[in-house]
Amino acid sequence: MREYGVYEAKTKLPDLIKQVHHGERITITYRGKPVADLVPSANWIAQQTAEAIAAIKAMRKGSIDQPEFIAMRLRGRR
Repeated sequence: MREYGVYEAKTKLPDLIKQVHHGERITITYRGKPVADLVPSANWIAQQTAEAIAAIKAMRKGSIDQPEFIAMRLRGRR
């Protein structure tokens, strides 16, 4: 988990949001003490989980071809 001071977090907010989007957790500090955490949204995590389950079910049925499978695998490695 990374830590950023309030001022640095304010100036880097778009970059911090991108990091959180990729699953990282960020702590914001004020005078060296943690005051807030940036974490991925529970709705986003639930959506990702539902998509993964649907993809696994489709793979079991054999309805996904090899190029689609490779694209899914690469997407999962981000």
